[in-house]
Amino acid sequence: MFLALSSAFPRNKNKYKPCKHLVLFFHDIIYNGKNAANATSAIVAAPQGANLTILAPQFHFGNIAVFDDPITLDNNLHSKPVGRAQGMYIYDTKNTFTAWLGFSFALNSTDYQGSINFIGYDPILIKTRDISVVGGTGDFFMHRGIATINTDAYEGEVYFRLKVDIKFYECW
Repeated sequence: MFLALSSAFPRNKNKYKPCKHLVLFFHDIIYNGKNAANATSAIVAAPQGANLTILAPQFHFGNIAVFDDPITLDNNLHSKPVGRAQGMYIYDTKNTFTAWLGFSFALNSTDYQGSINFIGYDPILIKTRDISVVGGTGDFFMHRGIATINTDAYEGEVYFRLKVDIKFYECW
């Protein structure tokens, strides 16, 4: 009788609480054929016949870009970088703007040393979206969690800034 009643009234389940939390920004300036001095990313593969300095039409499907972007603690591109975001994004859908992301934050500041690794699907048109934190090194050794990203700013198809709100749920 006790078991039947206790299962009918669920207790408050423990909410997961992050063991560590960071908010960082990364700034992506895609090479467009005219901005080599400032560019931090470049298209390295495109559909047949496409130009590697202009994103492909029809939702950029087939473009692959690599990046080495500065990471800052605030949304100012000219703030002192605390590390680099390094990796790639692949535009992978023909009928809407989505990308597959695989990248690392390489942090080298007085506050943080090490890397954080991310991977996942990015439905770009949704204001906030989650990707997986799958590991790390240094201060982030074996950390796992969720990164909530949102496009904080963009200028055409040349510049965008992502706010990355990282919540670690496994910290060693």
